[in-house]
Amino acid sequence: MSAAGRELGITTPAVSKHLSQMESRLGVRLVVRTTRRMSLTPEGEMYLERARRILAEIDEMGEMLGVAKATPKGLLRVNATLGFGRSHVAPLISRFVRKHPQVEVQLQLSVNPPPLTDDAFDVCIRFGAPPDSRVISRHIAPNRRLLCASPAYLSRRGLPKVPNDLTKHNCIGIRQGEEAYGLWRLTSGRGKSATTQAVKIRGNLTTNDGEIAVNWALDGHGILMRAEWDIERYLRIGRLVHVLPQYHTPDADIHAVYPQHHQLAARVRAFVDFVALSFSQQAASTKP
Repeated sequence: MSAAGRELGITTPAVSKHLSQMESRLGVRLVVRTTRRMSLTPEGEMYLERARRILAEIDEMGEMLGVAKATPKGLLRVNATLGFGRSHVAPLISRFVRKHPQVEVQLQLSVNPPPLTDDAFDVCIRFGAPPDSRVISRHIAPNRRLLCASPAYLSRRGLPKVPNDLTKHNCIGIRQGEEAYGLWRLTSGRGKSATTQAVKIRGNLTTNDGEIAVNWALDGHGILMRAEWDIERYLRIGRLVHVLPQYHTPDADIHAVYPQHHQLAARVRAFVDFVALSFSQQAASTKP
C-alpha cells in the first residue's frame, strides 16, 4: 500500500480509500487484508488481469489513432515453449527491456502452445507456421529437427545405417504438443523423388521437457530427435553426433505469432523485430 501511494503520489490512507471504493462499487472483495500481509482474492486476480488488458488496449488505440508516440511501451505478454523459452527467449527479453524500459514483459512458458484464438498473449514464439488465418505469423529462423546421440552410446550400440535400424536402438521420447508420439518420419531425396519412412521408436526414457531429453542423450542413454537450435552447440564440440545425416526429418521453423489487431502496437512490432534480428545474428555467428 505504501509503495502504491508513493508511485501514485498520494498517501497510504488515500490508497486504502480508493481500494475500498473499488470493492464497494464492484460488490466483491479484491484484496484479503491481514495484519502481516495482503493478497489478491480470485476476483482480485481477475480484475487485475482484465484491467491490465484494458490499459494495453487503450495504449494500442492511441497508437492506431496516431496520438501516441512510436516509443514501445505498455504490457507485453509473451508465450514460448519450456526449453526453448528458457534458453533462447528469456535472454532476448532481458536485452529487449534494457533497450525499451517502458515495456513491461510477462513471459509464460508452457509445454503446449496456447490456442491461436486465445487472446491471453500478445506474441507467441512457436515452432511451425500456424494454419489459422486470423493471426499473423512472421518467420523468425529456419529450424531443422536432427537425430543425434552421444559418441559413448554409438560406440556401445553401433551407428544406424538406415531408418529401420532405429527400431534396434534405445530412442529417447519427447511428448510435446499435438505431435504423434513415438513415430519418427525420415525422408530421403528431395522433390518428386522424395520418399518418407515412418519408424516406430522405442526406449526406456520419455519426457515432456526437451532440455531433460537433451541431457539424457548427453549422458549416453540413446538416440534423440531434437531441434537444431537446441543441440547445435553440442554437435559443434562433439558431445553429440548427427545420426543418419543423409535423411531429412520434418522442419520446425521458428515463428512469431500474434493476433491481427496487435500488428500496429509499437511494443509488439518492436519485440518481433528485435527477436528476428537477434536470431538472424545468432545464426550468422554460428556459421563456419
